[in-house]
Amino acid sequence: MKRVVVFGTTGSGKSWLANRLSERTGLRVIELDALYWGPNWQGATDHLFRHRVERETVPLAGDDSGWIVVGNYGQVRDLTWHLADTLIWFDLPSRVVFWRLLRRTVGRVISGEELWRTGNRETFRNSFLSRQSILLWALKTHRRNRKRFAIECSILGKDKKVVQLRSPREVEAFLGSHPPPPRDGGGAMN
Repeated sequence: MKRVVVFGTTGSGKSWLANRLSERTGLRVIELDALYWGPNWQGATDHLFRHRVERETVPLAGDDSGWIVVGNYGQVRDLTWHLADTLIWFDLPSRVVFWRLLRRTVGRVISGEELWRTGNRETFRNSFLSRQSILLWALKTHRRNRKRFAIECSILGKDKKVVQLRSPREVEAFLGSHPPPPRDGGGAMN
């Protein structure tokens, strides 16, 4: 597992999973949201977004470093999935996703956390009173994403290792199969 894509519906915990896996593998995390979103929630053009993703993922001559890409953007799926050796589908039930997303959104609204060094923040109004609400988006797209990801995995993932995680228990078992490195920093004993 050297080049990994973690995908799943909005709020499923993709970034959380990628960060836990990074701690265990040492692979660098690439957040597609950070490459796509600019100030004032302005999305990058497809051309610019693809350029940014290529710059982060396409290995240079002699570069054998790996990564974990996090996100669902169809504009770059051909790039990220083509280069990946492992696809991790974070496919939790909608009720689990919704409650996790609600908790995360409320936390971000209260804390005023800045997202991706863009100045963007989730607000009460945008999160709960807008037609562009991320909570509404998650409810609308969960079932559709599940169908779409199943098709895409069968087509684009046929020569990849595909890991579908359907419950918190499966997530924990998966992470448990990738133990963290020893913390002592010591080498082999003589």
